[in-house]
Amino acid sequence: MKKILVTGANGQVGSELTIALRNKYGPQNVIAADKKPVLNKLTQPGPYYYLDVRDVSALNQIVETNDIDTIFHLAALLSSVAEQKPQQAWDVNMNGLINVLEISRVHHCALFFPSSIAAFGTETPSMDTPQDTIQRPTTLYGISKVSGELLCDYYYHRFGVDARGLRYPGLISSKTPPGGGTTDYAVDIFYAAIKSRHYDCFLRADTQLDMMYMPDAIDAAINLMTADSQQLKHRNAFNVTAMSFTPQQLAAEIQKHIPEFTIAYNVDPLRQAIADSWPKHMNDSAAKVEWGWQAQFDLQAMVKDMLENLRSTQ
Repeated sequence: MKKILVTGANGQVGSELTIALRNKYGPQNVIAADKKPVLNKLTQPGPYYYLDVRDVSALNQIVETNDIDTIFHLAALLSSVAEQKPQQAWDVNMNGLINVLEISRVHHCALFFPSSIAAFGTETPSMDTPQDTIQRPTTLYGISKVSGELLCDYYYHRFGVDARGLRYPGLISSKTPPGGGTTDYAVDIFYAAIKSRHYDCFLRADTQLDMMYMPDAIDAAINLMTADSQQLKHRNAFNVTAMSFTPQQLAAEIQKHIPEFTIAYNVDPLRQAIADSWPKHMNDSAAKVEWGWQAQFDLQAMVKDMLENLRSTQ
């Protein structure tokens, strides 16, 4: 990777990935792009472009002008937002990806495409979910992720595009706010714990889901894209996880640091139904074997670091 484009650079993953890439490859070699007119302050300094990924001409111009060789394509509508705006989500998530794949084909760019636990469904084994298994998601977001995985594989086999991806679990960040995902409770809860010592959770207490702390998510993306291509049997997309817990378990861990913290449950039927269709814990052995994946943060380490980081900024 010499010249990198990050689409969706203002998002939860994009903001922190852009920082990490600029620290590693130099600010001028990492081009940030997003539909928001101003770059998130976290990702300064470095080049920034306004970009709607559905505009293939604008995307092509950015890639040509900056001699891009690698694209991290993060622009998308997330799970609960996609259910509220399914037509727009399909337009952004799928037509945007097709544009990025075509540009990658023409300009010989490597491509990172993030998939998700949403790519599975109620017919998928929920515990120790295999790398290769049935994928019949029941949400528009999940459908777009399965379609994206298949398209990326198609462009690799048909055109030689070096497309790679991860099936991310729920992501937890101390630096950026949540962006409309079903697992966002695991971010919101920390702000509430510090500010008001109470949180009303929109999922049931026993809703177990895979999760990952953002530093691990960023490392996973970069490590996958720098891995030896010859060692990759699976490309789109690798199961990766770091921890699996319920809201009740997360609250109990927070209470070790903030004893007076309380939690109540005001279940949102839409987001609960989405969460119930996702795996409780994925098997990520393929990622470990093929490119050495290893998470650094478990539940205890994540909670401690989240609270320290958030308290320092309050």
